[in-house]
Amino acid sequence: MSYNDEVARLLFEFADRLEAEGVEYKPNAYRRAAENIQEYPEPIDQLAATGQDAVEEIDRVGDAIASKIVEYFETGEISELEDLRESMPVDMAALTSVEGVGPKTVGKLYDALDITDLDELEAAAEAGEIQEVSGFGAKTEQNILDNIPFARQSQKRERLGEARPVADAVTGYLAESGAVERVEVAGSIRRWKDTIGDIDVLVASDDSEAVVDAFTAWDDADDVIEAGTHKSSLRADNVRVDLRVVVPDEFGAALQYFTGSKDHNVKLRNVAIEQGCKLNEYGLFDVSDLDDAEGTAADSVDDSNETTDTGSQREGVRLGGETEAEMYEELGIDWVPPELREDTGEIEAAADGDLPTLVETDDIRGDLHTHSEWSDGRFSISEMVAAAAERGYDYHSVTDHASGPGIIEDIGLTDDDLREQMAAVDDVRADAAIDVLHGVETNIDADGALSTDDDLLAELDLVVASPHSALGQDTETATSRLCRAAEHPAVDIIGHPTGRMINSRPGLSVDFTALAETAAENGTALEVNANPVRLDLHGEAVRAVVGAGGTVAINTDAHSPDNFEYVRYGVHTARRGWAEGGDVLNTKDIDGLEAFLE
Repeated sequence: MSYNDEVARLLFEFADRLEAEGVEYKPNAYRRAAENIQEYPEPIDQLAATGQDAVEEIDRVGDAIASKIVEYFETGEISELEDLRESMPVDMAALTSVEGVGPKTVGKLYDALDITDLDELEAAAEAGEIQEVSGFGAKTEQNILDNIPFARQSQKRERLGEARPVADAVTGYLAESGAVERVEVAGSIRRWKDTIGDIDVLVASDDSEAVVDAFTAWDDADDVIEAGTHKSSLRADNVRVDLRVVVPDEFGAALQYFTGSKDHNVKLRNVAIEQGCKLNEYGLFDVSDLDDAEGTAADSVDDSNETTDTGSQREGVRLGGETEAEMYEELGIDWVPPELREDTGEIEAAADGDLPTLVETDDIRGDLHTHSEWSDGRFSISEMVAAAAERGYDYHSVTDHASGPGIIEDIGLTDDDLREQMAAVDDVRADAAIDVLHGVETNIDADGALSTDDDLLAELDLVVASPHSALGQDTETATSRLCRAAEHPAVDIIGHPTGRMINSRPGLSVDFTALAETAAENGTALEVNANPVRLDLHGEAVRAVVGAGGTVAINTDAHSPDNFEYVRYGVHTARRGWAEGGDVLNTKDIDGLEAFLE
C-alpha cells in the first residue's frame, strides 16, 4: 500500500467516525480530500516532509487536513483520530461493510446497544434488540441480519484490484533473480476472479533454496509467515503470498494444476483417465500398461486440490509437463485460457475446437464512460482527452454525471449544465488528436425512468444510463427497471448494471438472461465497468449477453487519467464471460461505433 493510499484510508475512516458522531459537512470534506490524495501523482510523504504548504497544493486539502497529514508523518498517528477511536471503539470497516449500515447507523447502535463489531451486531439483530432502537424497525433489523453473511465473506477475500498489483510486483521482482527460470501467478488470481483469498506464485528453478531466500528478502514484504526449501509464505499489503518452487520440466503441469479451478481440473483429469492416462502436478503420464491404472490415475487429485504423494505420482510414460500447452495437446484438446477454467463447457469446446478467440486489451479503441471535473472527476476534459490520445485510443467519450437519484446534489449536472458543457466539448474537440464524443451518465430511477430530459438526450452523441439508488429491489422489479431503461431509444449503454461494490454492497439482483435479450433486441450495450471495485457486469452475466447475441462495452468509469489502467480488469472480466472482440462495442473503429450509436 502506497503512502497515498494509507493516508486516504485514514481520512476515509476519519470521515466515517465524524459522521458517526453526528458531525455535519466535515465528513464529505475529508472524503473529497482522501479521493484526491489517492489520485495525486506525487508521494504524499515527500510533500509532507517539505511542509504543510506543499500538502495544501492538493485540491480539496485545506490547512486543517494538511496539518493532520503532516502530524501523521511526524508522529505516526493523528491525535484527533485516536480520540475518535477511543470515544467510539467500534470496528468501523467491518460494521459499515454490512449493506444498509452506514457510519450514522454505527453511531446510533453504539450509543443505544454498545455494538462494536459484527458478532455483536448479529447477536443484537437475532435477539430483536435493534428494532427497539428509535428510528429502526423489524424490516431494517432483518435486512441487517440478512446482509451480515455477505459482510463476513467480504472481510475474508481481497478484491482483485487490490491483490493484482501485489502479484505483479512480486513476480516482477522474482523474475530478476538469476535462480528463476520462469515465474507465474496461479490460482484464482490467474483466472482473474473478482475476489481472491491469497496470491499463489509458481516458480521454475533448479535452485529452490535460492529462490526462497530471494522471496523472503523482498523489501515490500510486511512479514514472512513461513519459509521452507520449496515453499514459502509472506504477507504484503495485507495479502498473503504463497510461493511454490518446482523443477523446470514440471512447471507447465504444476501451473495447470494450481491454476484450477478444482472443477476444471477434475473434468480434465477424467478426460485423461478415459485415455489411459494420469494427470497431476508433475505431468501427464500414460499409465495404460500399469496395473490398476485407473485407480492410480484417479488418485492424482483429491477434493481439496492438493496432491497426495504416494510415491506413484510420476509412474508411467511421461507425455508432457514442461508447458501447459503440451498437457492439453497430448489429451487432444486446445489449450484453455485461464479465465475460462470453471467447468462451464470449456473442456468440451476445446475438444471440438470451438473455444472463442477472446478479446484482448489491445483491442480496445476508446473509453465510452469517463468523468471530468465538471462532475466528480479531478481533471479537465482536455486533460482526459489528451491522456486518452497518449494511450493510443482512437476516441474518447465525456459522460459526466447527471443530477438525479443517488447522486450528491453538487456533483450531478442539470440539463442546463449539460447544454453549457456542449460548448466546452466542442472547444476541446476542435484541437483534439482523436475523436471526442459528448455524452452523459444519466440515472435510472427506481421505476426505470431517466433523470435527464429526453430532448437533451437525443442531442448527445452517447448516453450511459446507470442505477445509483434503490439497489435493494427484488429480482423481478430490478430486471424490469433495467429493461425499461434498455428499451429507451436514446440509451446506448447500461452502465454498471447491478450497481454492486465488491466487498461493500451486493447490488441489484438481476435476471441477466432477460436483460441481455432485451438489450440485444434494442441495440443497447451492457457495460463491463472495469473499475476493480465494481467489475460489473461480472463474467457470468457477460456470458448471458454473448449468448443472447448482444454487445458489451468495456469502460473504466475513469475519474482521472490513471484510471484508464483499469481497462485490463474489464477485459479479463469480459474474457471470463467468453467475450470475443466482436462482442465488444469499443473494439470498433469510429465508423463502426457511430453506426451502433445511430
